[in-house]
Amino acid sequence: MNWLWLRFPDLGVDNLYDALALRCRVFVLEQGAYLDPDGIDRVSWHLLGRDDTGELQAYLRVVDPGVKYAEPSIGRVITSAECRGSGLGRTLMAEGIERCEAAWPGRGIRISAQAHLARFYGSLGFELIGEPYLEDNIPHVEMLKGPR
Repeated sequence: MNWLWLRFPDLGVDNLYDALALRCRVFVLEQGAYLDPDGIDRVSWHLLGRDDTGELQAYLRVVDPGVKYAEPSIGRVITSAECRGSGLGRTLMAEGIERCEAAWPGRGIRISAQAHLARFYGSLGFELIGEPYLEDNIPHVEMLKGPR
């Protein structure tokens, strides 16, 4: 997998289009309609994972501290349907965690995770915070990974 970290102004139209298309396939077509572009993309880092043919297979964004939470936040975590079950999601999250720890050393990382993925995120060091809640009609939980 070829990883590329970019800030929003540096994405360019092709990377932005590919990221939004993958996000739309997963978050809108698979999970139900909601407004994916939420304005937070503009103040985030974007991680794009392309395979050897150049096809976008994985994506996440890291939101700067102070925008959504006091801590940096990882969100919009997705892998293409074709790659699920391959371990790519774990690799993707490891890249995101590494970026957060390098950019904001000594800070925790907060996420809003789909509730059914809490065990997966727990295996990466995130702990449940508070009670489940609905976000875009999908049960979510807030999770925090303490500083390293």
